[in-house]
Amino acid sequence: MKPQPTMSDSLLHVDNRIATLTLNRNDVRNELTGTQLVNDLCTTVAWVNTTIDVSALIITGAGRAFCAGGNIKDIRDKKGMFDGNPALISDNYRHSIQRMSLAMHGAEIPVIAAVNGPGIGAGFDLACMCDIRLGTPATRFGETFINLGLIPGDGGAWFLQRLVGYQRAAELTFSGRVIDAEEALQFGLLLEIVKPEELLDRALALAAEFAAKPPQALRMTKRLMKAAQRLELGDLLDLSASYQANCHYTADHQRAMDAMLDKTGAEYKGN
Repeated sequence: MKPQPTMSDSLLHVDNRIATLTLNRNDVRNELTGTQLVNDLCTTVAWVNTTIDVSALIITGAGRAFCAGGNIKDIRDKKGMFDGNPALISDNYRHSIQRMSLAMHGAEIPVIAAVNGPGIGAGFDLACMCDIRLGTPATRFGETFINLGLIPGDGGAWFLQRLVGYQRAAELTFSGRVIDAEEALQFGLLLEIVKPEELLDRALALAAEFAAKPPQALRMTKRLMKAAQRLELGDLLDLSASYQANCHYTADHQRAMDAMLDKTGAEYKGN
């Protein structure tokens, strides 16, 4: 396995092909704009994308919050990335928090958000960037930018409506209201609600299901599903044929076929 990258404000743990990234700035409710969490997220995704020994990524938060998004005091006082003229602030967005959006969208393995508490603003959008979201009764979501006279500057307008449809995304974004876990489950934002003490175990169990599959096929499936969001059917079928042909010539495909026909287990090697 490639050496793990160094984290600044997060904890990265890898075991049994599963990487768990814990946002570790509980002192500021894991905010993104006044910490190094964006860099940690981008670094982690870049690492797992090139590490065939990792097949699933879990993102969770330390403490009571999943992620508080931007620092409201810094926004008010025009500090940090919010300092400067409009051109400079625009560059700050592109070179900071929007890097996270592009990185998360380009993750080549399944990403599970274990949402241990509130995910607000960009924190909500971070959860939406993941493939699957698990929550607890303490989970809260809010696309709250409008409450500050702002717009979703990190791509939330793109991610949210692809999860819940335009009408529901419009209602949540235009109102800026915060929803609880039950409503998030109803809207399809959460896959499941579990007890707080069971959240990480459930995320690990789900990740283990994914990580037990042939690694190359899993990554190609993730890329295919992302491509399906933007391609016409004919183009997607062409891409599917290419991916499938490559899968047929992997050793893991033969291992899977032998295991299926012989009713045995298989140990996949990513080749």
